[in-house]
This record gives sequence, C-alpha cells and structure tokens, in this order.
Amino acid sequence: MDKNTVWAIVLSTIVIVVFMFIQMNFFAPTPTASTTTEQVAALPEETTIVATEQNDKDLIQYVPTEEVLEEEHFVIETEKIKVTFTNRGGDIISYEIKEKSDVVQMAENITATNRAFSIALGGTDAAIINDVFNVKQIDDYSIGFYRTFATKNPDGTDATFVLAKQYTFKPDDYMFRLDVTIDGDENFRGLAIGNTAYNLRTSPQIGPKYNPKNDKYEYRTFMSYSNDKKKKARLNPGQTRVFDKPYTWTGVAGKYFEIIGIPLHHEAMQDVLYYCPTMTDEHSDAQVFMTRAAISENQTNDVYYFYVGPRTEQVLKTYNHASDNSWSLSGLKLNDSLESSGILSWLEIFLKWCLELINKVIRNLGVDIIILTILIKILLFPLTKKSTLSTLKMQEVQPRMQEIQQKYKDQPDKMNMEMAKLYKETGFNPMSGCLPLLIQFPLIFAMYNLFNNYFEFRGAEFIPGWIPDLSRGDSVYTLGFNLPLGMGNQIRLLPVIYLVSQLIFSKITGTGSTAGSNGTQMKIMMYAMPIFFFFAFYNAPSGLLIYWTVSNVLQLFQQMILNRVMKAKRAEMEKNKEEEKKVFVPRKKK
Repeated sequence: MDKNTVWAIVLSTIVIVVFMFIQMNFFAPTPTASTTTEQVAALPEETTIVATEQNDKDLIQYVPTEEVLEEEHFVIETEKIKVTFTNRGGDIISYEIKEKSDVVQMAENITATNRAFSIALGGTDAAIINDVFNVKQIDDYSIGFYRTFATKNPDGTDATFVLAKQYTFKPDDYMFRLDVTIDGDENFRGLAIGNTAYNLRTSPQIGPKYNPKNDKYEYRTFMSYSNDKKKKARLNPGQTRVFDKPYTWTGVAGKYFEIIGIPLHHEAMQDVLYYCPTMTDEHSDAQVFMTRAAISENQTNDVYYFYVGPRTEQVLKTYNHASDNSWSLSGLKLNDSLESSGILSWLEIFLKWCLELINKVIRNLGVDIIILTILIKILLFPLTKKSTLSTLKMQEVQPRMQEIQQKYKDQPDKMNMEMAKLYKETGFNPMSGCLPLLIQFPLIFAMYNLFNNYFEFRGAEFIPGWIPDLSRGDSVYTLGFNLPLGMGNQIRLLPVIYLVSQLIFSKITGTGSTAGSNGTQMKIMMYAMPIFFFFAFYNAPSGLLIYWTVSNVLQLFQQMILNRVMKAKRAEMEKNKEEEKKVFVPRKKK
C-alpha cells in the first residue's frame, strides 16, 4: 500500500463522514412513515388545516350577546417580551422578544384563519374559533378572554358552556402560563367532537423568518420529549407528521429560538401534529398542534406552560430546579431541546467554556474563535506530527513490504507472519498514521456544532462593515438577483478565503508521486472537494467559516514545518542507506 493509496483512504473517510453529516443536518431526505412513535398524518398534501369555514353549527353554536362586541387589541409588556392580543378568539397576533439591540418576532405569518395559540373545537382539520370574545384585564401581566357556546349533548339535550383563555406572564421570564377552562351549565355533559375536545396550536411560524431554499443553516426542527428522550423530526414543505406517544413537552425550534408547550396534565393529551404547509412567498410555516382528549366533566381547567425564547443552555436549564425560575417548575429538561453533539456533548460544553473564558479577556468573539483555534492546533500538533512521521516511516519500509507481499502472495499466513516480524523489527505501526486523525474527528464535530449553533454569535460583531454578525454569512456586496445553487444574492469574501486556503493546503499535502490511477484520484480530491465545500459552506455562519479558514491556514503553516522535518528525515534516511552500502559491499576476488 503506497502513500497515495493511504492518503486516498484517509481523505475518502473524512469526505464521506463530513458529507453524511452535512446531508443529514442540512439536506435531509423526505421523511418516511413509521409504525411506532412517528407516522405520516393521513392527510393529502393539498389538505388545508387552517380551514376558513366555521365549526359544525349543528353541534356547537356561539351564544349571541346583547352587546355588540368589536375586535380590539391588547398589549402586555415585560422586561423580556411584548405580546399583542386580539379578542377575536383570544389569540396572539404578535410576540416580540427583546433580544440584545433588536427585536425578534416569534409569531410570523399570522393570518385571519391562523393565529398564534388559537383553539379549534375538534380535530386538527377544524377551523380556529374566529368569534370575538369578552375581555377581562386581570392585572399588568394577566389577561383573560371568554365566550359562551351552545351545544348538544349526545342524548340530544341542549347545554351551554363558557370557554375561557387566561394568559399569565412574569416580569423576568420567557415562559407564560395559559389556562384553558371549559365551564358548562347543569345540563352540560362534556365536549367530544369525535374523540377530541379541542386542539391548541403554536404560532404559524417561529421567527425570525427564513427562506428554506436559501437559508440552509436556518432550519426548523419539530420535537417531543417522551420517556426522557427527545424525539425530533424535520419536514419538507407540504408534509405533516403525527407523534402519537405520551409526551412531557413538545414544540418547534429554529436555530436560535424555540416554542415549547408543556401541558401540566399531559395524561389528558392525545397526538401531536407537526405541520409544514406548502411554501408561500418562498417562506415556509412550521406549526405544532396539541390535541386535547374528549372531555366528559362538567368543568375542566387545562393548564399549559409555553416557553417562547432563546435556545441557550443558561436559560433553559433554569426550569430543571424550582428555585431557579419564576414558576417554581422543575425537572422539565428543556435544555435537552438544544442541538448537541450527542455523545460528544461533554466536549462541546468544554469548548464552549474555553471560548467564554477567553471572551472574558478579549471581548470580541471573532478574535476569541481565532485564539481558541490556535490553542487547539498547538495542542494537536504532536498528533499531526506523529501522523506525518508515520507516513514517512511507511515510505521507508514500503519496499520491504512489497517484497514480502510478492514473495508470499500465495501464502497469506506466512505473509502476515513476515509482515508482523517486519513491523516489530522496524518499529512501524500501520495504524499510527490513521489513529491521530481518528482522535481529531470528535473534536472537529464538536467544534462544528458549537460554532454553527452558539447563540451568543447572534448579533456579535467581528469586523465592522464586513462581518457585523457571526451567526450569519459575511457580505461585501448585495446583487439584484440570486446566484445559482441556492447561494442567495450576497457576494461573500470568507468562503473565497476558505476555498483558497483549502486549495493551497491540498496542493502542499498532495506533493509527491501522482502517477497512475492513484494520482488521478488524488488530483480529483485535491480540487473537487474544496470546491464542493465552498458551495456547501457559502451561506454558513461567519463564526463557523472563521474557524474553518483559520484552521486551514494554521494547518498550512504546520504542514510547511512538517515538510521541513520530513525533508531532513529523508536526507538522514538516504545517508544511512549510503553508509549501509559502504559497509556491506563485498570484496572482489583476486
């Protein structure tokens, strides 16, 4: 096995792993049906869940009031949020988070037939309640909406019930409480439309608004927490999916923000519907429907807690201990909703701690990324050096290996014995070159996930006028049209720098014999893969690209140093060979 073959295997492994990672996370295939916890909903693609028709008037009717109610808007504002309500359905039409220097709208794509935290009586195909409710302003942080309905019991008798929604907020918390109360008269026998009482939905779209065609690094993830494990799914436009297992919480998350619904009486809940309708105006919705089981009681009060806020470990873990949050909630494990590196989460947490430690001294996260990358490269340099020297060692023993392979090609057992003898004699370990690379893989993936999802990058400026936000791609010029391959309309400099650094690095590491098929493979990988990653990372967050680019530049300098070391080692090897020839040259017979 020659040098080119080894490099081809190593690089192919890296490419396959990275490609699979990118494919799974950013270009996920269309989900298929599952017979267990997740199933594709039995709805045709063209089904409109947010119907414009009223509910079945033979079953439930609005009770007219003497006074004419008109639609009004109401606002509740705290230190962290500003929420606008309409008394039409008692729903939310604007949910603004006060984040750093800007405002994040968490209730996107609101329409007359699809509002945030609205209720539909019946299943997920029922229309939301669209009548005007009475309003009761309880205090500065609480507001209630109520309306009387007439219905018929299963035995045909008439009854009425009051449907009430009460929202309660805390001054310093991202979570709010929603009480849904159904209070019937003495004739009321419960609420059952089929086997369902009502469904409660999240916002049509969680902000900030994004275009899934272009924003490959800003996607939506549906999730439910069941049996102490997070079950997540991503849907393409026009798809629905049902989660039919008992759950503690459910919701939908963007890259940096999320909505999580926690039913206090989760045993009364039925299926969860994940809904991603067909894109409109190049923007997709992502909505969760929580279904309440049929009600047989005369009076019912369902309590829901909704977290609407940033995806940060610091905030989400406060709901694990009652003393750490305003609601005295505990054991929710909302921090499990975060994107993580799985079994490498501990490594990601450590890297985050290192980054934040550096940031206490250098108050620029872009510079902090560079410093952390330099420190990591310094720490990993011995492994890189060992891998490089192992490659050189392999070149030294390769002629003898080929000799053994040729001599014992028909005796595999004998060949293995001679190979083992050769390894022992020369001190060469064929795995020593690959092992350092394999050790670095976990670090690479942990760093990738950290820099791709780190909340603090949002709005963090690195270089004014060029990289004002580390959570987004850089921009030097805005075109009046979109570039092909989903690149968008921005001319970016960082991906170009990354591409150049990768090509130079590939060129330097690809020196040597390139003859034959192995040489062709090496040339393809040398130029094709950097170009592939250029397009894959074109719209990547600047923080991630800074890490990759700086890493490439440092690798370039490391390789230049290692090339000198290898040159000196090769000269030493040639000198030893010449001395061996002088010692073992036989004397000529006189």
